[in-house]
Amino acid sequence: MIFRRRKAGRDEPVDSDPNGLEQETLAEGPSGDPVLDELDELTQNRPHGPWDRSETSADEEDSAYVDLGGLLVRGRPGLELRLQVNESTQQVEAVMLAGPDSGLELRAFAAPRWDGIWDDVRKDIASEAAKRGGTATELDGEFGTELKVVVPVQTPDGKQATQPSRIVGVDGPRWLLRGTFLGKSAQEADPDGIVEQAFRDVIVVRGEGPMAPRDMIAMQVPDEAVRAADSAGDEGHGADAADPFDQDDSAEDEA
Repeated sequence: MIFRRRKAGRDEPVDSDPNGLEQETLAEGPSGDPVLDELDELTQNRPHGPWDRSETSADEEDSAYVDLGGLLVRGRPGLELRLQVNESTQQVEAVMLAGPDSGLELRAFAAPRWDGIWDDVRKDIASEAAKRGGTATELDGEFGTELKVVVPVQTPDGKQATQPSRIVGVDGPRWLLRGTFLGKSAQEADPDGIVEQAFRDVIVVRGEGPMAPRDMIAMQVPDEAVRAADSAGDEGHGADAADPFDQDDSAEDEA
């Protein structure tokens, strides 16, 4: 897998829930334990992944996995991994997996202990698309309700065009993984496609600390990339060789 690094554009709006994570209660479900019942339901909704850290250790035996902190992403032949880095904070905000004809952007957010947030996030995305003069259509997909978004954009040569994307949200135990499919996979789902397989392989590492709903789960540059940069710098190959990523200042807004 090839690593590239690109700077993120504007920060995505983050809503905060003043009720926090620990104050909510549920009526007892079939097992009599609301925690187990909710976790069982969240797992059943994604029988083939993506996964929570507690559900799999596949990365321990598979060297194709790349550790990005909050996400573990499995590399595949033909996929290029790019990181979107916030220029002001130097924090990794999103992961892009680029294939021959399709792309996938990954973002992970904290969620309440008992409830998923994809229904509310989906409404916000649709509202933002409308504000930009675009459309957002709900569809039934492999991971439940998803959005087909089309927004107007300006091409590099100044012409007006539209950009389609297909946005999927998967609720897990205290997290939401959002995948934005681009290119060919934005037009039509392909469960056997390389980027959709990569989406199912993702492992979310939310951590145990308190986080407000919709807080972004922190990610980091993988250790192997840092070591490569340090090694290149020690050998005096110059600034370009010391950075294993391509620096792309262009920003890509998303609904």
